[in-house]
Amino acid sequence: MRPASSSSTTATSAAMTDAELAQRIGEGDQQAFVLLMRRHNQKLFRTARSILRDDAEAEDALQDAYLQAYRAIGQFRGDAKLSTWLTRIVVNESIARSRKSRQRADVTQLFPGDEPDNLNPQTTMEPDQTDSPEQGAMRSQARALLEQALDGLPEVFRVVFMLRAVEEMSGEEVAASLGIPEATVRSRFFRARGMLRASLSSQFDLALVDAFSFDGARCDRIVAAVLRQLATP
Repeated sequence: MRPASSSSTTATSAAMTDAELAQRIGEGDQQAFVLLMRRHNQKLFRTARSILRDDAEAEDALQDAYLQAYRAIGQFRGDAKLSTWLTRIVVNESIARSRKSRQRADVTQLFPGDEPDNLNPQTTMEPDQTDSPEQGAMRSQARALLEQALDGLPEVFRVVFMLRAVEEMSGEEVAASLGIPEATVRSRFFRARGMLRASLSSQFDLALVDAFSFDGARCDRIVAAVLRQLATP
């Protein structure tokens, strides 16, 4: 019998459920872990970013959270979605970092205004090449307005809005991820949406789709950094 080709192996891995990936990771399969990171990178980065409000800090938090998840994957029992379990780890790590930063000093905000436009998160992490320069500029400006408005929300509203509206998690999933009642999720979400609509008005819906772009380079950088740390004795 011929050995499976690398392309067929990749296709088979891509078709695995999160639970199947978790099992493979628990058995020491790092390729399964790479696939898991790439599958959830954008959502988890946005979650960390919504708490820390700093791109570099969010990347660092996500890398540390992945290492924690890798070491604790054997504890995952499938009682909740793996994405919820991962989100909870990222939230805890980001909140811990945020508290340390506030104790040390005010964190310098690093907010690049010219990141590449983002495609639909359901498709790929590659930069969008279809916009004209004018459309790209308009999208970048609208996205920047929304990101700034989101950054201005209190943390409890900002995190709920990011998970509920941008990542389209259910109220039940957000509640499980944050450890709060679902009714609290609903009230915080509606309050956050009202505050954002008041500040952004008609530009709100235009900018939402492209908020906090997550380009291919950032995805590759996070995956490579985590693998380097795993390889360090």
